[in-house]
Amino acid sequence: MDPGKEGLPRKPRFSAQLHVGKWLSPFFFTCAVYFLLWIPDDQPSWVGALVKCLPVLSLVVFLRAADAGRGYSARLQGALLCSAVGDACLVWPEAFLHGVAAFAAAHLLYLWAFGLTPLQPGLLLLVIPAALPYYSLLLWHLPPDLVLPLTAYSLALATMLWRGLARGGSAGWGALLFTLSDAMLTWNAFAQPLPHARLVVMTTYYSAQVLISLSVSQSPKLKPN
Repeated sequence: MDPGKEGLPRKPRFSAQLHVGKWLSPFFFTCAVYFLLWIPDDQPSWVGALVKCLPVLSLVVFLRAADAGRGYSARLQGALLCSAVGDACLVWPEAFLHGVAAFAAAHLLYLWAFGLTPLQPGLLLLVIPAALPYYSLLLWHLPPDLVLPLTAYSLALATMLWRGLARGGSAGWGALLFTLSDAMLTWNAFAQPLPHARLVVMTTYYSAQVLISLSVSQSPKLKPN
């Protein structure tokens, strides 16, 4: 077999991997900055909010490099921008509900991106039994004024998880990690403090966002260099 011909199919794939790595490097750099600075939670500031948002905003730049499938990529970018707004709002406790609303909008955009085909209702039958016991326990610890907003948010999150799992690939793993991150965040905030909660929450959150963003490469191709 001709080694030149044998190597031809590998070159575009290798080039695409280099391209993805180049555009993802700001994400990993800004994640490292966030964890190295580790700005305290009890000192809300715009600097802290910006450092927290930069990894998610860098994923918007990554998605801007996507070529085909612009509709899917645009919805993911919108979800990431809403997530960044939510990240900033959660820095200030008094803006908690604004953050919940921003993340709910992000989940709706992810849901729109993932679509309803294939439907796979069987996955929904797995999501509901897992979500109901957790939320039933959490409900006892929520302040009365947060019950309705967080119930609506939980429905949006559970639906996003269902559709992410139905899409599969990195979108499914990202949706699952996003759900776990939110579950730990709310349990730590309202029910019982968890050890190393912030580290685990932010690690799973950033991992979720990058995995969902990488799902853009499963259908469309990235621009060549």
